[in-house]
Amino acid sequence: MLFPISDDDRDLSGPALVTWAIFGANVLVFIYQMMNPEFTNGWSVVPYEITNGEDLVGPVVLSDGNQSVQIPHAAGPGLIFLTILSAMFMHGGVAHILGNLLYLWIFGDNVEHRFGAWTFLFLYLTSGVAATVAQILLEPDSMVPSLGASGAISGVLGAYLVLFPRNRVNAIFFFRVVSVPAILVIGLWIAFQLISGWGVLSAGPQLGGVAYGAHVGGFVAGALCALVLRGFVAEHENVLTQVARRDGRSRPMW
Repeated sequence: MLFPISDDDRDLSGPALVTWAIFGANVLVFIYQMMNPEFTNGWSVVPYEITNGEDLVGPVVLSDGNQSVQIPHAAGPGLIFLTILSAMFMHGGVAHILGNLLYLWIFGDNVEHRFGAWTFLFLYLTSGVAATVAQILLEPDSMVPSLGASGAISGVLGAYLVLFPRNRVNAIFFFRVVSVPAILVIGLWIAFQLISGWGVLSAGPQLGGVAYGAHVGGFVAGALCALVLRGFVAEHENVLTQVARRDGRSRPMW
């Protein structure tokens, strides 16, 4: 499978401040998780808690007939629905956060430059919430905690595909770096999510693993947001670009 490492950013100018802020927030929250495991147990999103309005506290033993596992639950926020937002900035391990932040770093800046900071933030958060809702709809009574920025970043990928399908993405393919269209990289990614998600659904209730339903839900939400917003939001020009044009330069000087 293609493993993306960068994309064509030659037409971008200036920093993508919201992308950087989200990147930093995820890192800081992950560090806090390492220092305080109870935070992870309490502030992850649990479908049962959302659908029943109940904060689970204490260990819960779950079984699917073949295996059983004890899941620790801790006290969450007073308004349990806030976990839908908090879980968006939490991760289950180093590999989890590194994979998510790589995709955010590659694809987030392009979408932010196209829409501007606040619109990009709206798209990101909307995609994350939609991803969680999709996962809850699939398993409304699940007591398995869910966390990660994957759903929101899937929305960024959906928006990127709508806005920049022909952009070149550098990816590793069999130990070689190749340059391929974004539509191929992201198309393969969503195909993998659909196939894997179908396999998970066929297997019945899960005691853990990857929330593929959330990935698909976030991707669809991000793509739909981009389709609607691109008709209403003029292409964003940051201050550096505007200054460069006033000075008669086609691109900002550094």
